[in-house]
Amino acid sequence: MDGSETKAAAAKAAVRDPKRWLILVVLCLSTLVLVVDNMVLTVSVPPIAEDLDASASDLQWILDSYMLVFAGLLLTSGSLSDRFGRRKVMVIGLLLFGAASLLATVAESPEQLIAGRVLMGVGGALIMPSTLSILITVFDEDERPKAIAAWSAVAMVGLVGGPVLGGALIGHFWWGAVFLINVPIAVLAIVAALVLMPESKGPWRKADPVGMVLSVVGMVALVWTITEWPKVGLEDPKVYVAAIVGVLSLVGFGVWETRVAEPMVPLSLFRNRVFTGASFSIVLLTFANGGLMLVLSQYLQFVLDYSPTDTGWAFAPLAIASLVFNTLAATLGQKLGNRVMAALGLTITAAGFFTLTTLQPGDGFGMVTVAMVLMGMGGGLAMPAAQAALMGAVPAEHAGVGSALNDTVQQGGAALGVAVLGSILSSTYGGNMPADTPGKADESIVEAFAEAARTGNTALIDTARDAFTEAMSASFVAGAVGVLVAAALSLLLMKDRAPAPDGAPEDAVVVPEAGRETVGAAAPAADGAAGTVPRPSL
Repeated sequence: MDGSETKAAAAKAAVRDPKRWLILVVLCLSTLVLVVDNMVLTVSVPPIAEDLDASASDLQWILDSYMLVFAGLLLTSGSLSDRFGRRKVMVIGLLLFGAASLLATVAESPEQLIAGRVLMGVGGALIMPSTLSILITVFDEDERPKAIAAWSAVAMVGLVGGPVLGGALIGHFWWGAVFLINVPIAVLAIVAALVLMPESKGPWRKADPVGMVLSVVGMVALVWTITEWPKVGLEDPKVYVAAIVGVLSLVGFGVWETRVAEPMVPLSLFRNRVFTGASFSIVLLTFANGGLMLVLSQYLQFVLDYSPTDTGWAFAPLAIASLVFNTLAATLGQKLGNRVMAALGLTITAAGFFTLTTLQPGDGFGMVTVAMVLMGMGGGLAMPAAQAALMGAVPAEHAGVGSALNDTVQQGGAALGVAVLGSILSSTYGGNMPADTPGKADESIVEAFAEAARTGNTALIDTARDAFTEAMSASFVAGAVGVLVAAALSLLLMKDRAPAPDGAPEDAVVVPEAGRETVGAAAPAADGAAGTVPRPSL
């Protein structure tokens, strides 16, 4: 290292916040509480239904209300964090999320629990974009890949560990414990945020109320349509009306944002090849993974006869491999670049999906473990690289909105994956069942098991398991194809920028000491994006 490089490294180290790794712990904790809460609820439905005398419609709203509000408010909350302060918005979100968790804990009716879930969705939407935008203001481009990898790994641990934790809490306490556990975590995160974190925000800009309303209506209608479509079909008036409202609102949002003087979301970002490539890669990866959880969970429970808690543990190989390769990706990403890392990880993930397509009813868990390890490896390499590329293409003043866009494409991809892969599963399953199948057994494997229990027809169970396994293979082929398309897009679009010429000055993100505000200290702009802090992308 020559003298100029030594001085540059020393100058960069001098502006790094000494508390940055503690700040990362707080950000990861805030993310973990959101992911875990959503997943623990999946194993809490039966006791909630029994204790609150909840109908099927009540249970659907208990599950869906959070997701609808969360998805609808993400872009708005990201914009608010850029205007008013990312730490401030995150703390408000944590306060609201903790208070709503208390309301859910003591709920005595389905309506009260739904209200709690709605408020939790609002809190979650305020928290999630702020965590990633704060992360990129605290860590410079050298350390940011490691920080994003850790943040992504924690989300994966919550995804897999949530059902296990939920089963343990319900087994030892009562269903309200799955919400009560959020309160001390939220309090700890609030205190730590106020003590450790610097505030950061973008330059002041006018509010965009029209854009906010259009984005909220459009996202809520779109996610609701995607969620309901597999259940009742597109011919249902509520579904196609919601689809029309969603499309019109989002198109209107796009048109408005290109004409307003100070848009809430700079749609010019999508003219940036890196941003667009990273966005599509994330959408297609979460599309496949969203369907994975839905389909494979049913295979483990109905074909391999696992309990819900054992099903949660069955995803442990995926979580462990993801953690290991998240860590490895932080080092390799510096050498290979985001494009190569994303394409490599996505290809490995596709190999995991293709492995799942070979499963047979009598295979046991061995092949599932191989597939889980492959998918953990692939996701651990691909997701941090794609997120780093996406955030590296966002102008400094829009860090909060950039983070919200990252969260939005993940939510949209996951919801679409559940809908599309679920529809492929359902239609292929019905086609593989015999024409003389009794009752509603040809509609789903759940109905087949119920019919077999009612009539004592044990042969129906074996038939349903065979049909489901074939249908599962078809849905995983679709998932694998989606991931391979994502790999191709990442290679074509996510081109890493060339390093600055020798002697060219290096811009650095100056991170203030805790408690001081900084305006616009965020991710750099990549080629094609107008940013105030230009610097080579990650």
